[in-house]
Amino acid sequence: MTPDTETMRNHWWWRPGWSVGRRFYTWHLTFDGQDDVHRLAAEYRSALAPLGDLVTLIPDRWLHLTMQGIGFVGEAKEADVQEIVRAARERLAAIPAFDVQIGPAVVDPEAILLRAHPDGPVRQIRDAIRSAIGDVLGEVPERAEGFTPHVSVAYSADDGPPEPVAQALAGLDLKAARARISSAELIVLHRDHQMYEWESFVTVPLG
Repeated sequence: MTPDTETMRNHWWWRPGWSVGRRFYTWHLTFDGQDDVHRLAAEYRSALAPLGDLVTLIPDRWLHLTMQGIGFVGEAKEADVQEIVRAARERLAAIPAFDVQIGPAVVDPEAILLRAHPDGPVRQIRDAIRSAIGDVLGEVPERAEGFTPHVSVAYSADDGPPEPVAQALAGLDLKAARARISSAELIVLHRDHQMYEWESFVTVPLG
């Protein structure tokens, strides 16, 4: 495998605004009960496990496709969050459920990720959520541009060359996973333990 980057960096640096104990409202696609996604993630975890502390392997419970943030708990008004949910329900009801293919792996500077194909329907969900946020807040946090739908199976936990990761994945010929996307989930996220963990705030079904 040829990595898409010349260097890896530790994903777990503290980004602006983040610290232990902070919680964040954000929309994700999650994969509870998606056995084929779990199968593929387990195969990649097995291949990457010999790298030890160089990578953080993501268990099935915390696999996700990042969509769109709202803001930190305590800064975003919960009444606004509830209104965003209401607006998102209306918009997401117009988008039918669909299947998406996940994989194969790509080595990114901070992660080993599985891109989603086709990405058009995933982008449609994100656009609907962004419109719902705009309906309520007027401005939408985070840029619309630069969004690449993907599911990370591991994060880089150190700075260094990508070759160890590329070598661990070399020669793998894994069958891409198929996921059924039938809802979007608003979650309350934290990263206190060098892992993205969350509690569900609400699950909104697609039409």
